[in-house]
This record gives sequence, C-alpha cells and structure tokens, in this order.
Amino acid sequence: MTETQRRDPMSSPENRRIRDLVYATFAAEGRAPSIGELARVTGADTETVKRLLSELHGAHALVLNVERDAVRMAHPFTAAPMAFVLTPLDGRDDRRWWGGCAWDSFGISAAINLDVRIDTACPQCGRSLSLVAGPDTAPQGELAVRFPRPAAEWWEDVVATCTMIRLFCSRDHAEQWTAEHAPGTGYVADAGTVWDLAQAWYGDRLDPAFEPHSREHNQALLEERGLSGEFWRLP
Repeated sequence: MTETQRRDPMSSPENRRIRDLVYATFAAEGRAPSIGELARVTGADTETVKRLLSELHGAHALVLNVERDAVRMAHPFTAAPMAFVLTPLDGRDDRRWWGGCAWDSFGISAAINLDVRIDTACPQCGRSLSLVAGPDTAPQGELAVRFPRPAAEWWEDVVATCTMIRLFCSRDHAEQWTAEHAPGTGYVADAGTVWDLAQAWYGDRLDPAFEPHSREHNQALLEERGLSGEFWRLP
C-alpha cells in the first residue's frame, strides 16, 4: 500500500527506530513486537512508544489495531492470521509469516529476499493453492488476483482491503466470484503482474536506508505494469 504525503515519520530518529524495530521483528520472527518490548529495547517509556506508533499509523508507515495498543500490520507483514501462510523453502529455516493478501504475500518474499511457499485457497471453488514465489521466481499457471476497490479507497479500511485482495485459481474463477458476490466492482490482474509489482513496491522495505515512496513513484510503478486508469489512481 502506498504511504501518504503527510509528515514523513522517518524524519524523526525516534520514529525511525520504532519503525525499523517493528519491521526487523516481523522479518526475523513473523510477529509484531509488543509496546512493552519496544519500550525495553529503545529505553523509552510505554507512553512515548504509543505516541510514536500512533504517529507512524497516521502517516501510513504501519497499521495499529482498533484499540491502538498493538501493531496490526506493517506492509507487507501482518500480525494476525489472514488467508495466506508463507513458509521458507529451506527446511532449516523455521520462520513462518502470515500474508495479509496475495500482493503482500509476494511482497514478503521480496522484502526478505527469500523463496517461499505460499499456501492459500481459491475463494470461488475452495481448492487449496500452494505455490512457490521469490525475488526471481514468478508464480506459475493461470492464477489471478482480484483487487476489491480502487486505489483511492485502499486506506479507508486498509485491513478490509487487504483481506479481500485474494488469489484465485484462474481469471474465470475471479470473475465468477465477482459476479456472484460483488458484481460490477474490483479489478482482476494476472498473478504474475502482481508478483512483479510486489518486487518493486516492497523489495526495499527492509533496507537500512529505506525512504517512503512518493505518490508519483508508486503511480509510475503501477503504470509501468499496465495498471492504469481511474481504478489505479492513487490518492
């Protein structure tokens, strides 16, 4: 998801350290650090950590839960079970991650620079889907990804948006699901296109020198992959 052009939270060393600790914990352990853990590691009090997290949430650098007392998402990572499970192909690596959506699942492998197995199910037929993806490994087959709402609306309820960016067996199944459950809405893209987008969108998310992408940068990433028009116009 795109960061908004509000005050850049990464301009503050305190915000930046909290943000980087959240991402590092997700990458290393597949979970979000607690407020107490962040306070202990940074030496800050819990109220300061809550304030910094709230600022990062407001800038769309991460997503807090409804109660605002825990990290819910730090795209492409999610702290709660959703529709995707990611497992490293290397059997000696016992990490696991929840993927918030099809796009974010590809994004996790891009961010951590690792080939993974992604397990999910087709919403239309219920068939289990297990695929391999990585920085240099595109998904194979006729898989398709359905985006539920236009880009301008993603952040109105970002968790709900992610929940519905699902992977389907085929474009036909995605279109059948749409006709039955949400006629006239959404956009269906080839999984390979979404995988390619994820590499550029999320591949630098864990870089020490990461800077939030500008709206113009992200809009160009979409258009370069044929994702253009009003549906894909970022706010």
